[in-house]
Parts: sequence; C-alpha cells; structure tokens
Amino acid sequence: MMSSADVWLLMLSIALVLLAGLLVSAETALGRVSRGRIEELSREQPRAVRLLKVLDDRPRYVNVLLFLSTVATVTATVLVAFILVDWLTGVLGWSVGGSIALAVVIMVVVSYVALGVAPRTLGRQRAERIALGAARPAQFLAALLGPLTTLLIVIGNALTPGKGYRDGPFATQAELRELVDMAEADDLIEDEERQMIHSVFELGDTFVKEVMVPRTEMVFIERSKSIRQAMSLGLRSGFSRIPVIGESADDIVGIVYLKDMVRRTFEHRDAEHAERVESLMRAPYFVPDSKPVDALLREMQAAKVHLAIAVDEYGGTAGLVTIEDVLEEIVGEIADEYDTAAPDIADLGGGSYRLSSRLHVDDFAELIGSPIDGEQEGVDTVLGLMARRLGRVPLVGASIDESGFRLTAEQGIGRRNRVSTILVEPIAPDRVPEPRND
Repeated sequence: MMSSADVWLLMLSIALVLLAGLLVSAETALGRVSRGRIEELSREQPRAVRLLKVLDDRPRYVNVLLFLSTVATVTATVLVAFILVDWLTGVLGWSVGGSIALAVVIMVVVSYVALGVAPRTLGRQRAERIALGAARPAQFLAALLGPLTTLLIVIGNALTPGKGYRDGPFATQAELRELVDMAEADDLIEDEERQMIHSVFELGDTFVKEVMVPRTEMVFIERSKSIRQAMSLGLRSGFSRIPVIGESADDIVGIVYLKDMVRRTFEHRDAEHAERVESLMRAPYFVPDSKPVDALLREMQAAKVHLAIAVDEYGGTAGLVTIEDVLEEIVGEIADEYDTAAPDIADLGGGSYRLSSRLHVDDFAELIGSPIDGEQEGVDTVLGLMARRLGRVPLVGASIDESGFRLTAEQGIGRRNRVSTILVEPIAPDRVPEPRND
C-alpha cells in the first residue's frame, strides 16, 4: 500500500497536470481568438475590454502562461517519478531503473493526451469563451511573473547563436500560418489567397536587396540633359519616373517624373529644348538595401513616394525599389497581356538564336564558341554583357557586336518594360559597326 505522503503527492501531481492543462488551453485560446470579434463584444461585455488589453501585448501573456505550464508539468513529472520509485522499490521490489522507466511512460502518455491534445483542442474549439475567462488571471500572473519570464528569455537569447527574439520564440506566426492552411483545407479560402497571406507573413523576413531593380538594370539620365531627351528616354523605356545622376551612377541627385515634364512642355512649348532635367527633378528618397520590405512599405506610404533608391553599406547605389516591387512579393509578378513565356535558347536556323536575356553569359559563350568569361567580365547574364559593352542599360532595339555575332535587345515586357529576349545573328567578319542604344 502507498503511504499517506505518497497519496498526497499523487493528488498534488494530478492537480498540477490539470493546472498545466488549463494553462495550455488558455495559451492556445489567446493565440487563436479574433481581435475583431472581441472588439465587437467589448461594447456589451466588460470582460471583453480586459481581454483587449491582453491582446494588445499578447506575447507577454503567452510567455507567462507557457512558463507556468512548464513548471507545473515538470513538477508533476518529478513527483510521479518519486512516488513510483518509492512505492515500487519498497513494496513490490522493483528496480530503480524499472520504476523510472514506468514513470517516464506514464508521464509521456499523460503529457501528450492531457497537456497536448485535449487542452489545445478545447482552446481552439472554445477560444472566445476560454480567452475571456483567462484574461483576468493572465493579467495577474503577468504582473507577478512577467519580469522573471523576460529575464529567462534574455538568458535564452544570450545562449542561442545569432540574434534572438525580444518577445521570445513562443509568440510566433506559426499558429496563424497553420490556421490559414486549415482554412484553405476546409475550402474557406482559395489556394491563391492562402499563398498571398503567407507572402504577407514573409515580408518581414524579406529585404530590399531581394526585391529591388539592381543598379545594372537601372535606366537613368544625366542632370544636364534637356527635357526633350528625358521625355524621349521615358517613352522608349516605358518608365514614368527616371533617376537623375550627377557625376556617376553613385551620384543620384533626383528623380524626374514624366508627368512633370509633360505639364511643363504643355505650358511652355520652348521648355523641352531650353530647360534641363535638373530644373524639374524631385528630391530622391534613399533607403538601405538591408531594410526589411514591410518597414519600407510603411515608410513609402507615409512619405507618399513610389520610388526609392537603395544604397549599399558603402553608400553606393545598389538599385531602386518601387511600391509595385513590394506588391509583387505579395500578389506575384505583375505582368501584362502581352507577356509570353519563352525558352532560354531558341534555334532560329542559319546560326541565329533567340535567347532569354537572363541566360548565363557562360552558357552563351559555349553556344557561340566564344572565349567570353563571365567572372572576368564581372557579369552574369547576356543582358549584363550588353550593358557592360554599351556602358548603360540596353533598351529595346539596342545592339552590340560580339565574337562575330550581332546581339539585338528585343521585346520589352511587363510593368518594368524589361528586355526579355535577345536576338543573336551571325555577321560578316569585315563588318564591325559601332555599338548603338537607340
């Protein structure tokens, strides 16, 4: 028979398991409950007002509940192990190892069922009711134990390689992502909507350098050019906002807007020849290329700008980014009705080819039997090679001669009007015209 002390300890361990289950259920409910629904209830129920305060700082309360459930679970496990070792070895003659093994099996089953499946299921099924009931206890426990959990998170972050999370790793988007997947599985939302929501979650982990138009693909104009030249460049490139440079591409001095130039020439007919680009350019908006995209979107909305210049760690121009670039991270590539998918290499016969502008320059060199080396040239693509030879971004119709072949930029596509294909044609050995970028 068990001693009275073992019985009391067993009852205490059962109470701790039940307490841990309640804490897990409350933690799950706080993570799942809809803030919009609670805001509606706050007009009728005072408890909902208290819950709104909890939801304003949800990570703090989730961390405290998780800490207490861990304490209760570990304590119950230790007590059960102590009871079984004391009883089985003293009364039934079991070995200590066998007693501990039985305690492990029992607590694994209890933890999985009573602390994993059951309370989390209840927390999901009755999230609103449980969250309303847990709001007051959660506030009390957070006021009592909040500093302790914050200290433990700081210690955990210090022991973890890399940058930790200020609010701890427990209050993450994992459950929200799971809810989105479940909603799609239950046909509550479409697969495209699910992917879009996941893309929104990923914005915080995406940086400007990953979505920007790189410097090698930027179209720009010198500040000393005439308004007519700038308008011509805008019409040919398809861009309504063009960066203006001073001495070099690292010296971005402004942004000229096509609508400003059109308005100016409409009001003063002679302005297109008499005035320079710098007279109409607007101040550029600079951002580091390491800035998270979600923060950039908020900044651009607040500043009411659609285009920003990305700079690298050395202060040089890394590229440019627009609000449309950020939106593409959410909704996917924004293309027009003329966009068509094309193979990387299409043999046209007679030694001519149509290539994707993104084809690696080494593959191009192998195709035409040229000694071009992408690493030595400092470029990766055929379009990059053309840009290096021309000294600027190729527009549609631009051409160069390379290793006995004429390369012509073709078919600007999509929102950015990028060159998508390059026509490669053999030329006579004695014909060596100058590169052009019409």
